[in-house]
Amino acid sequence: MSDFFQNGVITTLQNLGNRKLEDIENELEEFSKRRRMVLLLPALYSEFETPAMHKIIEELKGVKYLYKIILGLDRATKEQFEEVKELMSVLPCKVDVLWNDGPKIKELYNELTSEGFPGLDTPGKGRNVWTMLGYGLSDKDAYAFALHDCDIVNYSREIPARLFYPIVHPALDFEFNKGYYSRVTTKLHGRATRLLYTPLINSLKKVCGNSRYLEYMESFRYSLSGEFSFIRSMGRGITISPTWGLEVSTLSEVYKNTSNRRICQSQIMDTYEHKHQDLGNCQNGGSGIYKMASDIAKTIFRVMAQEGVVFAPSTFKTLLATYFQEARFEISKYNALSKLNGLDYNREKEIKAVEAFQEAIKEASEDFYEDPMGVASLSSWTTVRSVLPEFSDRFNEYVLKDNE
Repeated sequence: MSDFFQNGVITTLQNLGNRKLEDIENELEEFSKRRRMVLLLPALYSEFETPAMHKIIEELKGVKYLYKIILGLDRATKEQFEEVKELMSVLPCKVDVLWNDGPKIKELYNELTSEGFPGLDTPGKGRNVWTMLGYGLSDKDAYAFALHDCDIVNYSREIPARLFYPIVHPALDFEFNKGYYSRVTTKLHGRATRLLYTPLINSLKKVCGNSRYLEYMESFRYSLSGEFSFIRSMGRGITISPTWGLEVSTLSEVYKNTSNRRICQSQIMDTYEHKHQDLGNCQNGGSGIYKMASDIAKTIFRVMAQEGVVFAPSTFKTLLATYFQEARFEISKYNALSKLNGLDYNREKEIKAVEAFQEAIKEASEDFYEDPMGVASLSSWTTVRSVLPEFSDRFNEYVLKDNE
């Protein structure tokens, strides 16, 4: 059973363990008559070669309230695209597969690039999510969207149910819902959240002073989770980062576009297990979690600068020293937590992770100081439609042809 403690500036919706999933789904089926729900699935073809994706498909067979599923497929040949369409056809709702490597979608990317829209020549989860969202918004009947990754080993259909429920319930007034969960097996996981994000936010509060933005970002229990949901009006106006800063940039966009009172976070499952990233390093432009850490730090620096915070070289030097101290304190916390619960805990590996993250923050600060704008975000879909009014119609036509 979870706690019911409310802290921070957003609402936390814990799973208190005494309600059946079927009851929630029955309500969602009723809500779906007026508020249609679309599930977005960003996937690589390689994920269809793992047990995780087949588990997800099996679970989704039992979901009856969805209006549509949009699956964004990356790194797939024509034959693999056709195979994925066949695999997804067993689901009870309509499924549209966006073949991002196909000639029709590539033609659209090229057109947008020629019109000056940035970031579309870089494949990745950010572009995939942006493309699915744009296609989903072309359907005027779609009211709410939820998104989750496709590598969740212990997937349950409870995930979409708890993502959608707060934003489609007619008696609630939320526009955005962030999913959270525990990351524990025989040891603690989630290094990027535990040892990078939390101590970095705490360090920024000490060095730059607390702010509404940092207080907001600190309120999420799992800021780097890939699961969230939002209503149509929210999706139309947000920009999306094509980098590893996707989750942090999304939270920042939500912060800019609505009130904290209309934002919540929901416990979508007890514990979450997916593929684990290597720590990586700074060689060849960065890789693994190191690359993620650098992109996250740059995203936070950029948003704070847009809020009016002035960063100087001395600021970043102080920040690095403060981060080192804050991260070591986090290690002592998780060491104690692990001992109490009989979990494996390797302090040496944790310290190495902190050292890598410290180097990533240093690299991010140098890059930011040289170019504070960084990698341009993918434009909001309201902007795309203002420049190319007929684009959505052709986008919709191309995807439907691919899915015939």
